[in-house]
Amino acid sequence: MSSHPSPGPADDAAAPDGAPTSPSSSDEPRSLRIEDWLTVIVMALLALITFANVLVRYFTSSSFAWTEEISIFLMIVLALVAGSAAVARDRHIRIEFFCESGSAARRRFLAQLGALMVALLFALIAALSVRVVWDDFRYEETSPGIGVPQWWYSVWLPVLSLLITWRAVGLFIRRSRQSDVEFLGDDSQERQP
Repeated sequence: MSSHPSPGPADDAAAPDGAPTSPSSSDEPRSLRIEDWLTVIVMALLALITFANVLVRYFTSSSFAWTEEISIFLMIVLALVAGSAAVARDRHIRIEFFCESGSAARRRFLAQLGALMVALLFALIAALSVRVVWDDFRYEETSPGIGVPQWWYSVWLPVLSLLITWRAVGLFIRRSRQSDVEFLGDDSQERQP
């Protein structure tokens, strides 16, 4: 299995004619700043919470009871936000044997099929998780660590699943608008070192 490499600083350099050479600059949605900033914020919160817990443990031989619960929640949010960014950037893992062989039409069809399957999966997760949120709210479930309403945590699963669905539909639409030649051009540029 393989994933497309992320463009690095060298990929963002200008070409001799002054145009950017980043392969994903024209294909990548501009609204990905949402996911990028959410990733930064969640990582910063995780680092701060963990650092505070380490300091408290070191100086008092006890720890904050809420840190584990909040950290687990933030890691789940981080995974879903990163999944959304990966889908939007078409950086999700794929099996090269199937995706890299065959004609351009076949490869583009498989890219579209992959985006459609991701959209369907996360739409289903969003729909089913609404029931979980409703049950948490209706039965007044509380979290085991700090006793806050459980739906405060579970409400983010359908929201972030819908975000991933939206990104996958956007990827499907972008791949549908591309010709086979454009798709192969984007694909070959992404693989250059």
